[in-house]
Amino acid sequence: MMNVKEQTIDWAILKYDKWQLYVAKSEKGLCYVGSPGQSYDELKTWIQKRFPLANLVENEEALKPYLKELYEYFEGNRQTFSLPVDVKGTSFQQEIWAALNQIPYGKTYSYSDIAEHIQRPKAVRAVGTAIGANPVLITVPCHRVIGKNGAITGYRGGTEMKQYLLQLEAQNGGR
Repeated sequence: MMNVKEQTIDWAILKYDKWQLYVAKSEKGLCYVGSPGQSYDELKTWIQKRFPLANLVENEEALKPYLKELYEYFEGNRQTFSLPVDVKGTSFQQEIWAALNQIPYGKTYSYSDIAEHIQRPKAVRAVGTAIGANPVLITVPCHRVIGKNGAITGYRGGTEMKQYLLQLEAQNGGR
């Protein structure tokens, strides 16, 4: 029988402007940045699916370095994140999330640009699905992906937040 170890997932709430986001980390790094308006139950359900044996513990102290980097980003004083992430996904999702991390601050790519980048030009829909499954909003910059025609398309954090993030980056050194 395999010895599966219980683990603790620490969480805290990031409050910025009108948003309140759940943020969580495992022993390996940031594993979740939630959406505005999300409930604790939604956080709990998401964590249980990916970390079935985890104990979810409110611990702002453990999240302090991550919250600090996110606040710095929101204030326009940070363009990249330095702390580790612990994202679980299929190998295809991992490949897409790695491609998202290569999009420069303040720039936008289309879904088809990402599909071309990973040398699967016909996988545009699958790329969109993988982007939508990104567990760490902002940190893995899925907000930088827009429609081919320049349209602000779906975003787990909502299109209002996506537009805000793109404007923030444009004002602080992008485009």
